[in-house]
Amino acid sequence: MPEAQIVIVTQAESGQKLLQFLERRLRGAVPRPAIQRWIRKGSVRVDKGRRKPFDRIQAGQAVRIPPYDTGNRSPHSPPPHPPPENARLTIAYQDAHLLGVAKPAGLAAHGGDKVDDSVAARLSVLYRNDDFRPTLVHRLDRDTSGLLLAARDYATLRRLNDLFATGGVAKVYLAWVVGAWPETDTVLLEDRLEKRGAPGAERVGAGSGKPARARVTPLAVGRRFSLLAVRLLTGRTHQIRVQLASRGHPVVGDRKYGRADEHPHMRLHCYAMRMEDRTLTLPPRWSGRWEVGPDALREGLRSLFD
Repeated sequence: MPEAQIVIVTQAESGQKLLQFLERRLRGAVPRPAIQRWIRKGSVRVDKGRRKPFDRIQAGQAVRIPPYDTGNRSPHSPPPHPPPENARLTIAYQDAHLLGVAKPAGLAAHGGDKVDDSVAARLSVLYRNDDFRPTLVHRLDRDTSGLLLAARDYATLRRLNDLFATGGVAKVYLAWVVGAWPETDTVLLEDRLEKRGAPGAERVGAGSGKPARARVTPLAVGRRFSLLAVRLLTGRTHQIRVQLASRGHPVVGDRKYGRADEHPHMRLHCYAMRMEDRTLTLPPRWSGRWEVGPDALREGLRSLFD
């Protein structure tokens, strides 16, 4: 069993609650109840003093971590059930505080029951030596592709969480839908959505529940398929898919709210985000019939600022 450690809080970790800090530093090697017992008994010290689990810590402080059994895992080891060794992520944007991941369709954003491989798991592996491993600040459905943001320090995580919660992040999606979209100009979609069904088989339905609002701009309209830019004004589960399907124009390839057809991939992509003074874009890697040309991309981006 290793000896007690003294670790120094880095700037990236500054501002966290003590319990959060220890959970991230220990990376799953010690369960939360055991960490809470350490703190309660005084085995964890901050600058040689006792602290409570939800006290915030600051850069430069020294934290004593008591001895624990790592199970032969290094402190910098990846999670117990990592994604395949050849798993990769395309990073579309990065700076000292933020990552923009190009999430492919078919890869979950977060892990869960029976889901080991995810964007979050791959980030944990790829950035396992960082003081603060990049943490996702929002979600995309498994079958939705596009721009997914991750914070590289705790201050950025808190700021972005606040922005998303208060509507301070503008998002535009591109969606190919079935059929000829009937509108020629931007329209506002307003519905009430709620989850229905047994756990594990839930579907979101329109008619009652929480309000959902989005603006839709047609970019290309054909007899069989139409390309739309969707500016989300609220962030409900499966919102775009349900609002479009409820009007008779499901997203191409959406097997949950549309129909099973010859299209194996859902054509829904998070294309652009604007937050504070920064705008990030990620064009979809669609080809052939589904390719989005530069004029459509420019028009879709314009809807971000309407």
